[in-house]
Amino acid sequence: MTKIAPSILSADFCRLGEDIQKVSSADWLHVDVMDGMFVPNISIGVPVVKSIRAHTDMFLDVHLMVEKPGRYVKAFSQAGADLLSIHLEADMPPALHAALDEMEALGVKKGIVLRPITAPEAVIPYLQRGVDLVLVMTVEPGFGGQSFMADQLPKISALRALIDQYCPGCLLEVDGGVNVETARLCRQAGADVLVAGSAVYGAADIPAAIAALRG
Repeated sequence: MTKIAPSILSADFCRLGEDIQKVSSADWLHVDVMDGMFVPNISIGVPVVKSIRAHTDMFLDVHLMVEKPGRYVKAFSQAGADLLSIHLEADMPPALHAALDEMEALGVKKGIVLRPITAPEAVIPYLQRGVDLVLVMTVEPGFGGQSFMADQLPKISALRALIDQYCPGCLLEVDGGVNVETARLCRQAGADVLVAGSAVYGAADIPAAIAALRG
């Protein structure tokens, strides 16, 4: 069954604890960390993740949209992240591999992320080493509420094939513009996990919206 990971970027940060409880029927909680450098926006950091961890036992899927993400692996791991995803575009390959090594040593699951411009074949060295998740962005990272980039659907399918070939246990996650219609397309292309922000938090009936995204 497809996992649904509501993005708290669409939550009311003044009522974050309440808004996390509203999505308790979901599988994961997606946390977008932005540094104002790798992406133009600034969101949240380690103290917020630590506070979230103290108030929920949901699986924390932490997406690091930051330059040189290896600097923050230990801090976010200790704050309670269950999975950390780092962008292939955010540093040179040796530093990215070192960050993944540190995640493994700390017992946190390892994810890599591709911006829309990045070719699917870029994941092969990371699949060969055994990452837990590949996240493909279907919007340009940095802001919530953007429209789904339909030209990324062939890329999702290509990543599904690469994962099945090189690392069958790896999950494929899609983030950006996911709603009921685009969720169906993503599932058909091979996605295992769907991140959704406004489609969940903007719904009148949040549990029903989560169920509809699962299909």
